[in-house]
Amino acid sequence: MAAPAAGEEEALSSATKQKVAAAKQYIENHYKSQMKSLQERKERRWMLERKLADADVSEEEQNNILKDLEKKETEYMRLRRHKMGVDDFELLTIIGRGAFGEVRLCREKATSNVYAMKKLKKSEMLRRGQVEHVRAERNLLAEVDSAYIVKLCCSFQDDEFLYLIMEYLPGGDMMTLLMRKDTLTEDESKFYVAETILAIESIHKHSYIHRDIKPDNLLLDRSGHLKLSDFGLCKPLDSSSFPNLSDLDYAAGKSTNPSSDGDKQSSNSTAPRQTQQEQLLHWQKNRRMLAYSTVGTPDYIAPEVLLKKGYGMECDWWSLGAIMFEMLVGYPPFYSEDPMSTCRKIVNWRSHLKFPEEARLSLEAKDLISKLLCNVDQRLGTKGAHEIKAHPWFGGVEWEKLYQMEAAFIPEVNDELDTQNFEKFEETAPPMQTSSKAGPWRKMLSSKDVNFVGYTYKNFEIVNDPELPGIAELKKKNNKAKRPTIKSLFETADSEDQPSDGSFLNLLPTQLELPESLEPSPHSSISSEDSQARNR
Repeated sequence: MAAPAAGEEEALSSATKQKVAAAKQYIENHYKSQMKSLQERKERRWMLERKLADADVSEEEQNNILKDLEKKETEYMRLRRHKMGVDDFELLTIIGRGAFGEVRLCREKATSNVYAMKKLKKSEMLRRGQVEHVRAERNLLAEVDSAYIVKLCCSFQDDEFLYLIMEYLPGGDMMTLLMRKDTLTEDESKFYVAETILAIESIHKHSYIHRDIKPDNLLLDRSGHLKLSDFGLCKPLDSSSFPNLSDLDYAAGKSTNPSSDGDKQSSNSTAPRQTQQEQLLHWQKNRRMLAYSTVGTPDYIAPEVLLKKGYGMECDWWSLGAIMFEMLVGYPPFYSEDPMSTCRKIVNWRSHLKFPEEARLSLEAKDLISKLLCNVDQRLGTKGAHEIKAHPWFGGVEWEKLYQMEAAFIPEVNDELDTQNFEKFEETAPPMQTSSKAGPWRKMLSSKDVNFVGYTYKNFEIVNDPELPGIAELKKKNNKAKRPTIKSLFETADSEDQPSDGSFLNLLPTQLELPESLEPSPHSSISSEDSQARNR
């Protein structure tokens, strides 16, 4: 047999090296996951023992509750070994569609639990260079445990697609809310801007930068509280589609100062200034089309990101300022009819940041927006979220109680399958059910699969408890107190005032709760130091 040509040897060597690297990554991920799982199991046991020790519970009841936890842990270990696939779910309504895939409501067959399934095509991820983006999203959702971040239940893959199974938030997104209401009041805006700050802060604490924060990615749960996600599946900004944004563009804006009420359009603009209502109508007409375009909307992206001059976490605070402006005015601060013009306006923000007189914003609101839509070295949040929280516009906000408050807007949700708060999408083809699941790693090392080794993930909290007698009944009995109104959010509370549902039970794993009769003692709360130690 003739020896292979040198080119074939080189190609074979390259493919082999790629597979070896993938196998190495698989093994490392496997043992890292095993160690992390063991540590988390110990922490759950320790946390529950601490709570039981502080509660008025008999020794027999303590033993029964600990046995329930052990059963739950065993079920979780079985779940981790189970190879999940699309055929484990009943596919329902499409609630999002974009360049890389779709988001669909689904029901898990074994438990009847309802989730949102995000489905991404591997070949498109590779072709468009989005492998690292989708891996970072999966890692962020798996790592960050926050009330303001959408919860990832599990992730898996088959030959063609990646899947993220996430909690379903039936309240829709902020984009839809703004399209329905045009603008929000300052109190309503304050509530949602504050919750967005907490969401951004939670990912920054884990050294993640979102870079694409916009109303499409701010979702509302059935109570109206906000959670950050990348749910819209709109294509990330494709800067190659825009003209070169050189330093000349940036320098052109340095000679002018930020405009205020009543400022005229810059001298190089020959078009008459549009009124706020005209701008709003034009924005509403084009909003959805821009969001789902192949280029993406740059309206909320910081100038340093567009200029590709290097950026940090501060770029997310610029996005916050642009969203706050839209909430109060009705359209983004640098909106233009085409994305290219929008990019130029953002880079030359000094000439184009204007507050329409008709909007009647408070001085504090204008000041905060101006301190978010500015140079990086002057931008609030550069030293941390505490800089923004301390701004006078947020006077009276009780940051620790935000999630216990009644939300500024409570969406209409009729049942767990209600999708009325999402855009309607036509089925392009019948939803495919496939039994292709992530098999042994030797079968996973095709040229495209090596890029997605280690993508599979399962969250402890999704374990259902059908085999644990009494747990489901106990959960049904746990009635939460009524939330206070939004107005109380901006009033100074007494020092003794506590969140209405602030109980140590909140720290238990989601599906393992104590009977109502087991009330905590007055000294049962766990200190922040203990909480930080557990997080470490």
